Amino acid sequence: MQWFGPASVEEGSVKADIDLRVGGRYRISFNANGDYNEVGGVYREVVPNQRLVFSWAWHSTPERESLVTISIKPEGSGTLLVFNHAQFVDEKARDSHERGWTELLARLETHLA
Repeated sequence: MQWFGPASVEEGSVKADIDLRVGGRYRISFNANGDYNEVGGVYREVVPNQRLVFSWAWHSTPERESLVTISIKPEGSGTLLVFNHAQFVDEKARDSHERGWTELLARLETHLA
């Protein structure tokens, strides 16, 4: 929760309820730019230290569900992370999520440094 979300997430506002198992649900909420945001979904695949697949839908637009796939594997002295978010309703949604995930991954990189 220290690094989740885009750069605009208000410090200390992230809350998460996670049942990390196939069929388990998650819900994450946070404040960003003065707005309350809530997203959730269902874990479809959980392979420890390898792969995580889950649905993604904002509370405000639950009918616009998309799919996130994250794979990790050892590479050299580090880890290769492959991130894919697909099945967007339109290009605007895709582009918005690309910005958000890029900022989130930058925050994660800073957190791990």
